[in-house]
Amino acid sequence: MFKLKAFIPALFGLALVAAPAHAAGNLVAVLEAEIVTLDPHFSTAYISRTFGYMVFDTLFAKDANGDIKPQMVQDWKVSPDGLTYTFTLRDGLKWHDGQPVTSADCVASLRRWGTRSALGRRIFAITASLEPADAKTFVLTLKEPSGLVIDALGNPVSPVAFMMPERIAKTPGDQRITEIVGSGPFVYSKADHRTGDRMILKKFGDYVPRPEPADFLAGGKRVNVDTLEIRVIPDGATAASALQAGEVDFMQYAPFDLLPQLEKNTRVKLVNFTGGNMFAGAYRLNAASKPFDDPEIRRVLWKLVDQREVLDALGLDAKYATPCATYFTCGTTYESKAGTEAAAKPSIDAAKAALKATKYAGEPVIVMQANDLEAPRVSAQVLAERLKAAGFNVDLQVMDWASVLARRAKKEGWSVYGVHAGGFDLGSPLTNVMVAFNCADFTGWQCDARITPLMEAFAKAPAEADRKKIAGEIQSVMYDQAPAIPWGQFAQPAAYRATLRGLIPSAIPVFWNIEK
Repeated sequence: MFKLKAFIPALFGLALVAAPAHAAGNLVAVLEAEIVTLDPHFSTAYISRTFGYMVFDTLFAKDANGDIKPQMVQDWKVSPDGLTYTFTLRDGLKWHDGQPVTSADCVASLRRWGTRSALGRRIFAITASLEPADAKTFVLTLKEPSGLVIDALGNPVSPVAFMMPERIAKTPGDQRITEIVGSGPFVYSKADHRTGDRMILKKFGDYVPRPEPADFLAGGKRVNVDTLEIRVIPDGATAASALQAGEVDFMQYAPFDLLPQLEKNTRVKLVNFTGGNMFAGAYRLNAASKPFDDPEIRRVLWKLVDQREVLDALGLDAKYATPCATYFTCGTTYESKAGTEAAAKPSIDAAKAALKATKYAGEPVIVMQANDLEAPRVSAQVLAERLKAAGFNVDLQVMDWASVLARRAKKEGWSVYGVHAGGFDLGSPLTNVMVAFNCADFTGWQCDARITPLMEAFAKAPAEADRKKIAGEIQSVMYDQAPAIPWGQFAQPAAYRATLRGLIPSAIPVFWNIEK
């Protein structure tokens, strides 16, 4: 989650007093937030995932086409019965402390990750054994075939399956690691980390990139700078000024209201995003409390929500935003049109007529509006106005995002709120929060008996074509039940100095392949 317009803190000016930002070997970046949690297994925060990709490495990784490719793994094979996976690591892999990466390290890392990740828990639920075979080879044996193993190991959904030394990976998953040692292209420098000011990551001289060209999160991670300096500048306008002045090289999220100015600056370039690199927004409905405990009343919102209106209210140019009816992120593998005809022609008149045909008895619709996050704030305001116009009794309650999260955990006291999340995280039924917690949910208390067996079938399906078909069937049920209503898909562009070359377009910022 992020703020489209950041708050302005006091005394942040010290963040810009530094050594020359444009030293050739020093790349200066401003990210979405300060990196607080350095354990990439412990937190699902996107900023911790970004840190993870710099300092740690993965067995497999996703390329720009959405395909999963070997990363730390050199070779792998699956037995004819689909139960046994044998993995062999690449030569030359080392930890930042100089020790070689071993299969025992990877086994311990996977076991820890499996306690934290929804995908990992599904894999380990059907795991018979996971053991090292020798220093470079380890074997995963399943109780039943699954088509998700390789996808899970290379999926960028947070928390990612990052590898750690065995001694560190033995830290219980509910405890943060205290020693930051990875095998990735950058080394964390604790001595140079000043909380509230900057973090320094140094090029790992012993890192051995894959031979292929860099391709999104896959391929050869070749670092062409000596240091990556991550500045803490919470105010977006000030960070943008620093970028234009040459004090900063890269800014993860350019403020929307400054995009026209940045687009005209020849010393700056913008990176727009599509597909899984975008954010997807939705209205989450409370299926446990009146009036939205009635699916017929929930379905009225298909006729009510006009995605273009919400995106326009956010002030987003059409090139940065697009309506998207699928639950599984437009432009990603499981995008589906199943059931979407219900949302094809929204209008107030159609919603009024549909509402009159229900058993709605005037119960208050409590709309939670987070006032400290732009997208949830604006989307909730637009919905409240349309609900009123359609004949709902609306109670708009303004609060901060933390209060929204606390309130949604209860079955009473709220009806709907606006939210958005990363496209990769929403791109699969197994990781999409609107689907994955069916009958065990605290974000909408939704339970449909048809979803659970479909989810199990999706997890077990050996072929991608089968999973795509099942994802469509899941979406059809979702459209019938309407536990959440998508309100659009949008990107917040990154901005960088035009002198940089080789920047990889990615909403998860990566700093290999860049030349300065």
